Amino acid sequence: MLCCKSGKNDMNLDFPTILVVATLATGLIWAADALFWAPRRRQQAAAIGAEGGEVDAGKVEAALKESTLVEYAKSFFPVILAVLLLRSFLVEPFRIPSGSMMPTLLVGDFILVNKYTYGIRLPVINRKVVDLGSPERGDVMVFRFPKNPDVDYIKRVIGLPGDHIVYQDKTLFINGTQVPQVPAGTYIGSGSGLSMSGASLRREILGEVEHDILVMPRQRGVNSDVVVPEGHYFVMGDNRDNSNDSRYWGFVPDENLVGRAFMIWMNWDSAGDGVAWNRIGENIE
Repeated sequence: MLCCKSGKNDMNLDFPTILVVATLATGLIWAADALFWAPRRRQQAAAIGAEGGEVDAGKVEAALKESTLVEYAKSFFPVILAVLLLRSFLVEPFRIPSGSMMPTLLVGDFILVNKYTYGIRLPVINRKVVDLGSPERGDVMVFRFPKNPDVDYIKRVIGLPGDHIVYQDKTLFINGTQVPQVPAGTYIGSGSGLSMSGASLRREILGEVEHDILVMPRQRGVNSDVVVPEGHYFVMGDNRDNSNDSRYWGFVPDENLVGRAFMIWMNWDSAGDGVAWNRIGENIE
């Protein structure tokens, strides 16, 4: 789950740590069986066969039988390991619980996040071990909230290291150049996003990335005038007047990066009509 605005992450469990511990536990049990317990069982079975006379097949089978703990460990270890590797280094699913990235992402969107775009990082300790790339301006990025790294946030990358970012009167300037905004009508929301109906829908051209944003013309905006430090990023929500982002709490350090959101694979809004079939498989721009 992601916190898009300012709410608390509903996933209180540290899933990466649980996966690592489960992988280690099941792997160690499997290894202990292969190195110690299985040879002992075979010795016991051989001893039964060496007793002479008719061999009791039932006793031999019972001597060779693995314990329930070993059976479960051998069954679950490959599955847990595959999930750990997939989730840690390739793709991780998240759910959008709030509207700070509207209209790009809606409440109830289930998204996929590319975990290797910004480099391969070790699970739990989040240390980068392979540098494969860096965030680009316009990316929709998932990161660990600097004020509480246990919570994942999602925002759009606005400023790169060294950029001079000015946000004033609901207009964005990057290194002295105004970012174009093209009026695109009035937004009509639905479901959990119904409250945003009437907002100004605008097409923002952020370099090579064109995306929609929402602005509340009559709502007082939060201005910002900063230079992004090295190794950090300035992020904002597409729902500009309803987003807890870098304007309020500062920059995202590189070590907090999780990955780049690239696709919506499901949408379920309990306040709407259930599944929004038209959003399934939609690319995130």
